[in-house]
Amino acid sequence: MSDIAVRVEHLSKLYRLGEQRARYSTFRETLAGAASAPLRWLKGERRAEPNTIWALDDVSFEVKHGEAVGIIGRNGAGKSTLLKVLSRITKPTRGRVDIYGRVGSLLEVGTGFHPELTGRENIYLNGAILGMSRREIQRKFDEIVDFAEIEKFLDTPVKFYSSGMYVRLAFAVAAHLEPEILVVDEVLAVGDAEFQKKCLGKMGDVAQEGRTVLFVSHNMAAVRNLCLNGLLLSDGAIQIRGKISEIISHYLNSSHGQDLNKFFLESEEIRLVSLKIFQENYNNQIFMTDHPLNIEYEYEIKKKVINGLRIGFDLITPESVIVFRTFDDDLINHSVRKQGLYKSICTIPPNFFLGSDYYILPRIGIHNNKWISDNDTRIKITFDHILGVNQNYADHRPGIIMPALKWNTH
Repeated sequence: MSDIAVRVEHLSKLYRLGEQRARYSTFRETLAGAASAPLRWLKGERRAEPNTIWALDDVSFEVKHGEAVGIIGRNGAGKSTLLKVLSRITKPTRGRVDIYGRVGSLLEVGTGFHPELTGRENIYLNGAILGMSRREIQRKFDEIVDFAEIEKFLDTPVKFYSSGMYVRLAFAVAAHLEPEILVVDEVLAVGDAEFQKKCLGKMGDVAQEGRTVLFVSHNMAAVRNLCLNGLLLSDGAIQIRGKISEIISHYLNSSHGQDLNKFFLESEEIRLVSLKIFQENYNNQIFMTDHPLNIEYEYEIKKKVINGLRIGFDLITPESVIVFRTFDDDLINHSVRKQGLYKSICTIPPNFFLGSDYYILPRIGIHNNKWISDNDTRIKITFDHILGVNQNYADHRPGIIMPALKWNTH
């Protein structure tokens, strides 16, 4: 056989949404559909049914043996669906996939585990599913247990494991039972930072041993360090493929965040012209923790004079905890402003964010008692969790933010 490990040809996957399943076709509709299907097939038509979505749309690519390929894209781009098809978990609607080698998959927490079986029993079960003999599994058994760090719970049913323990054991099994092709989804995000580094190191070893790795992740630094080539998916189709550095650059510099133009505000005193959240040299909504972040309001004061206007925002965690609130008059008095166009820009310093999701809640008010902004409008901002890039930190830090504070040691 050639050096091809994975060949994907015109792969498409159609999903029907929930309400479509509840509807049953009449006998007349079934006959009509059967009669017209050959004609639609000859014409190459894809029927655009309501309540359906093409998770994958005519995807074609090849992966060579020993190649580490990063697959990136926004949520809903089709990454996980692609891996499920490659792992034979779900069938494609159209197209074909040829796999040349034994596949080890880590797609979701506990995939392939039986909850009533112990960790020890699940190791042997997974090995058998991969086609390995008992002797081969025994040869790798101690390495798997050491890597997963679950020796105390080895004979406990996995239904009592935490999500972190599940991931540690699942990854250890998938990586150590010597599959020719290792398929890994974003599930590594469940583990702690120490274990993530350990897993990335192991995947690097697997790739160096000449085995094939397909890696889906939002961790751009991890993808860059592990993979040489990549695919960028968008709306179920391949948008670009090639060298991973070029793929990541294209992804980070493309505008794929929320459309802030939809944030509209106007009152008798003020009209918001634009609200921008950006980093210099980037045009995206996946931000870098080691770059300053800018929040820019451009607005028009409609009255001849306005007194007590405050432009600001709350920074909020996904759990609705307010990290801080800031206004443009905190340090400089802007209480009296004349009619005209203004810009108010707040810059949050680098090495401040922990590396996760936050929300900006715009706050525009007068005299702190008349709020003009909609207090239900939250704008999500996402940070790339960079492992090993930020040299200010050698470990993972708890907390809501992670500022690089100045110390003076005598």
